[in-house]
Amino acid sequence: MGSVTNMDRPTPNTPADGKASTPAGEGAGYSTTSKSGIAMDRTIEKPRRPLKTVMYAAAGLLIFTLAAWQILEAGGGRALKVQSDRIAVSTVITGTFEDFIPVRGRVTPLKTVFLDAIEGGRVDRVLVEDGTIVKAGDPIVVLSNTNLQLDVTRNEALVTEQLNNMRTIELQLEQNRLDHKRNLNDFNYNIRRLTRLAARQRELVTKGAVAVSLFEDTEDELAYNIARRDLTLESQATDARLQEQQLVYLRESSEQLQANLTIARANLENLNVRAPVDGKLSGFSVEVGQSITRGGRLGQIDDPSNYKLSADIDEFYLGRVDLGQTAVFERGGTDYRLTVAKIYPQVTAGQFQVDMEFKGGQPDDIRRGQTIQTKLTLGDAEPALLIPNGAFYQDTGGAWLFVVNNDGTEAVRRPVRLGRRNSRYIEVIEGLEAGEQVVTSPYTSYRDMDRLKLD
Repeated sequence: MGSVTNMDRPTPNTPADGKASTPAGEGAGYSTTSKSGIAMDRTIEKPRRPLKTVMYAAAGLLIFTLAAWQILEAGGGRALKVQSDRIAVSTVITGTFEDFIPVRGRVTPLKTVFLDAIEGGRVDRVLVEDGTIVKAGDPIVVLSNTNLQLDVTRNEALVTEQLNNMRTIELQLEQNRLDHKRNLNDFNYNIRRLTRLAARQRELVTKGAVAVSLFEDTEDELAYNIARRDLTLESQATDARLQEQQLVYLRESSEQLQANLTIARANLENLNVRAPVDGKLSGFSVEVGQSITRGGRLGQIDDPSNYKLSADIDEFYLGRVDLGQTAVFERGGTDYRLTVAKIYPQVTAGQFQVDMEFKGGQPDDIRRGQTIQTKLTLGDAEPALLIPNGAFYQDTGGAWLFVVNNDGTEAVRRPVRLGRRNSRYIEVIEGLEAGEQVVTSPYTSYRDMDRLKLD
């Protein structure tokens, strides 16, 4: 046998079919000659698809197909299968709709007077206990306030000073009046004396017994005294007017200071807190040594024998509840009536508050804080189509219902218009007929469905 040369041996880059191939990861400088001298072929295996992946994909496709078939079953629209025993079905009936709502009220005193501190201070003595029946004027607690006591002392000093000033001015007025009166008496006397003297001297001048110059001096003195008298009269009138005005001002100031002093003394007296009305003291929990601010709440005094009901009502009925409407509740075999006496329009947490007062007597055994279930009448009873009140209303707002067909195999969504409702029934305005059956249980799980398949 002849020897095989390297030229005759196939290289790794030249397979049997003569087509060139380059192994992955090798560059152009790869040697085509094996070191052992023997040709090497590499088998490339095809990747296999795991069996689990195929099974998962098939199961997912099956589940998706079943779900799609359930939702989009024959008949069109979105449908859902529901177990019949998991829903409530009710019949549309003809009856009398009683327009009322159940209202739970809390028993509260008919009249309550809050006991607030008119003046702040420190609690010196507590004279009664919480829950005591008090009479108007009974002392309850004694406070002390040093600043208020000093204010009263200062006001008393100001009033005393003002009164002294007024008394001084009154004395000055009286002295001026007496001085003017004395001066007028002197001037009048001199005028009368000089008038007589001038008359005698005039006769003597004609006879030459008295010098003319002496007569002229007498007349000048007479004229001077007349002028002084007129001036004194004018001064007296002016002084009297001005001083009287000043006296009026001082009197008014004194009266104002007296009023301030009266108020300050009353405030000082208010430190002795007294009951403003008869009743039962409640919410009273002050202790000796406690500081009470001005206007601070000390407690309240309630009417111990007359009560009312305070109730919270859903804001849905805010426009339908009115003053004078009647509420009724039964207790011990007797019906008691109340009327809406006050409506608080503020809405808190979706509710508003009303006060209802008893008419024609109240039960003897009710107590403050007790709750009573009543029926508040909103309108007159009228014949109407009715369906039982159910949780479905919260999901649909009364705009649509699921109506069960004649054979009971499915319930189809239908638009309706519902009206008034009470705790038992809802008034049907249009969209339903007597004898039809509707689903009245919650629609939370299928509010987006068009039909329910009932099993």
